[in-house]
Amino acid sequence: MLAVMEGSRAGAVDGHAAWSESFNELFAQVAGVFSNANVRRRGRAYALGLLSQAERKNSWQLAEFAGEPSPDGLQRLLNFSPWDEDACRDARARYAVRNLGDPGAVLAVDETGFLKRGARRPNLVCRRTRI
Repeated sequence: MLAVMEGSRAGAVDGHAAWSESFNELFAQVAGVFSNANVRRRGRAYALGLLSQAERKNSWQLAEFAGEPSPDGLQRLLNFSPWDEDACRDARARYAVRNLGDPGAVLAVDETGFLKRGARRPNLVCRRTRI
């Protein structure tokens, strides 16, 4: 699966060369929280899908980006696969502090949002969070 995703999305990843090395470094630090290689590959594909240029990041689009025929595997990752979410969060926090930490720094977080489509509330902004 990872080979398919890597091969089919090589062009997309080439456009992100500036951050792909940092992503690989970060993912290497969290790889141990996943119970086995299959869960680890799906976790990596899921994270790359969330960071992709896709306008919508629902299960079907993320599965397509990962080269999977349906979203079942990614949904299984989120709902049933054994992995330690707390350890993953802690590893990401350590990475952020080490690479972004500065006594005078300020971190401003802005969720990525998209305008809701439809006639009922055209100006309503829906929010989604990323991992």
